[in-house]
Amino acid sequence: MSLELNGKRVLVVGAGKSGLAVARFLTGMGSRVTVTDTREVDKFGDQLDGLIKSGVSPALGAYPPVRGNFDLLVMSPGVPLSIAPVVEAGQAGIPVTGELELAYRFARAPIVAITGTNGKTTTTTLVGEIFKDAGYRTLVAGNIGLPLVDQVEGYGPGDVIVAEVSSFQLETVELFRPKVALILNLTPDHLDRHGDLAGYAAAKGRISMNQKPGDFLVLNHDDETVRQMTGRGNGEVIFFSRRHILEKGVFVQDGSITARRGGVLKPVLEAEKLPLPGAHNLENALAAVAAGWVMGVPGESMAGTLARFSGVSHRLEFVAEIDGVRYVNDSKGTNPDASIKAVESYAGPLVLIAGGKNKGNDFSGFSLAAAPKTRAMVVLGQCAEEMAASAAGAGITSILRAGSFREAVLLARSAARPGDVVLLSPACASWDMFNSFEERGDLFKQIVREMAEKKL
Repeated sequence: MSLELNGKRVLVVGAGKSGLAVARFLTGMGSRVTVTDTREVDKFGDQLDGLIKSGVSPALGAYPPVRGNFDLLVMSPGVPLSIAPVVEAGQAGIPVTGELELAYRFARAPIVAITGTNGKTTTTTLVGEIFKDAGYRTLVAGNIGLPLVDQVEGYGPGDVIVAEVSSFQLETVELFRPKVALILNLTPDHLDRHGDLAGYAAAKGRISMNQKPGDFLVLNHDDETVRQMTGRGNGEVIFFSRRHILEKGVFVQDGSITARRGGVLKPVLEAEKLPLPGAHNLENALAAVAAGWVMGVPGESMAGTLARFSGVSHRLEFVAEIDGVRYVNDSKGTNPDASIKAVESYAGPLVLIAGGKNKGNDFSGFSLAAAPKTRAMVVLGQCAEEMAASAAGAGITSILRAGSFREAVLLARSAARPGDVVLLSPACASWDMFNSFEERGDLFKQIVREMAEKKL
């Protein structure tokens, strides 16, 4: 299954975290590696220095010709497959793959792979904790921040790899076959890349296309689109549901998270004991239980993990309470559906900070969900006016415009009253102002802590 890489001429497209990890891996395998990116060399600082010293050739500022120069292209997930090197590779019969597929070719541990529009990072982290607490040596990697290729070779058949995977990563898989695949939910996202919901769903569905008997596909029964995604492989389908009691699967019965398979009913934990707020986090917990359950983790062990798990950074992360106002960082809310779930987790009143780069989404549903409990909305970023128009159309009367992120937080403070929640849940990507949603969330936390320390 592994690739023969020694001596191969490989073009790595994209010099971000994933691309540089791939370059390191390939160099260690004896490949002759070129890293290319349309950004100029001065955008990278010292990131490339070590790789260049190890023999990697940079081709920055423009893509190099592919035909006759390379045996393989490895794509970074953020780079679309419509670019010239991919087209040229297709015409020349040169294979094109991605970091996820590359890592899989060298994986020896069973993989639990998690995708969906929202909840991926929380569920991936929770599933990782479930296996760790059950005594498994566990790698948690992928789209969660650690490229899988960085550490995949260090784990064997008795270990577990838990991987968050994105639609971008799944576009380039060929043989990728997780032991357990989870699809949490599906709402419009990344339509600027996938074209429409059908294209987006097709990319997500690739997670299970190579599964065989003995593998498992965990699907959200309550999401109509996901419920239909059973036909891409031959794994056993396990549904989870927050709303229905199932003949087989994981669901809520008599207030408890419960698993049933082969006629055996197993209560795991009372739902009210989950520390995380919101119906969406109950769904994440149901999915995580399904993953642990099909892999044989005892219910008692999972119950302990669920009761202790307090969430992840940048997803409904409490930062501080200042003058009776709670400040919550939900920078991971990078699309309207994610931010709707965040808004639904609080009774209000809310002061919302929203806006950024729109990925082809409609904000009307988000605005309608927010309107009944929103005291004020602070808008900023590339789509500030689009967000403001949507908010006004939904009946939000106090709309404040910020020219910078710091100004947005300070405007939110001025609008909030004791008992309110200032909620950063942008419903947008961060790329117009930041390198990542993590950078955006970290700045929010820094500003709030400065306010708490009376420095602002």
